[in-house]
Amino acid sequence: MDRIQGIRLFIRVVDLGSFSKAAADMGMGQPAATKQVAQLEKQLGSRLLHRSTHGVMPTEIGLLYYDKCKLIAHHVEEAESVAALMQSQVQGGLRISTSVAFGRRVLVPLVMRFMQLNPKLQVELLFEDRYVDLVEQGIDLAIRMGRLADSTLGARFLGINPWVVVASPDYLAQRGTPQKLADLAQHDALVYSTVQGDARWLFTGADGRLRPTAVNSILRSNNLSALLAAARGGMGLAALPWYVAHESVAAGAVQPVLSDWALPSQEIHAVYPSPRQVPAKVSGFVEWLQGQIGENWWERAS
Repeated sequence: MDRIQGIRLFIRVVDLGSFSKAAADMGMGQPAATKQVAQLEKQLGSRLLHRSTHGVMPTEIGLLYYDKCKLIAHHVEEAESVAALMQSQVQGGLRISTSVAFGRRVLVPLVMRFMQLNPKLQVELLFEDRYVDLVEQGIDLAIRMGRLADSTLGARFLGINPWVVVASPDYLAQRGTPQKLADLAQHDALVYSTVQGDARWLFTGADGRLRPTAVNSILRSNNLSALLAAARGGMGLAALPWYVAHESVAAGAVQPVLSDWALPSQEIHAVYPSPRQVPAKVSGFVEWLQGQIGENWWERAS
């Protein structure tokens, strides 16, 4: 038997002086109500109610128990109200996991703006270039790139993460600008090992056909900022997400090449531990993010 439900039922029986009225008030049958109170008396080892043809009245012990039950029920209602309030408002602690580059360049300024809109929110940002177990690590929300595997996690699509091949003007002046995919064999490549682990870049042409192309990898790294720095330093061609490269492109430090060919874009998802009973602090932030990641969203990254 649910002890809280039993306590609430006992209170209603005493208040109304009737099992049938209390049962109807709580949406249950009289036999079930009578059985629950009898179980409560058995657990306590004391008779709580005098039963007669005129109704029911609390015994001396029952009256003392009734007073304590009223306090318990009041505290339970307060706790439920607090839980409901927390569930309906954007407040409390929010632990967010994201990759290092996306977190620093994109998510940090977005989080700061969202916190200004929701001053009762406290955020903890965790930067990891690997997948983390949300439940095990106590993560409320993770931002993940790429197609999601089937799972029991909740997820919301946020947008697309496009990629581009770039090189510095100095490098292109010395080595020439590649015009076709075959030209890549004559160039040095800076490879992001997390995605392009086998030193093959995947391109799609205007016909929609996928063309894997081997590249001459002189530098591999799992850090996008390191590859951007190497590209700016004239070391070679780098395939980078637009949100990493755009600022350097705008400044003229690097420039796009092979613009007739597209690298695969990645889906961006917000992922959270369960699709059910999502806290307002999570759903509110995710919905706000969806409004921020629109067309050419990477141009607003810093």
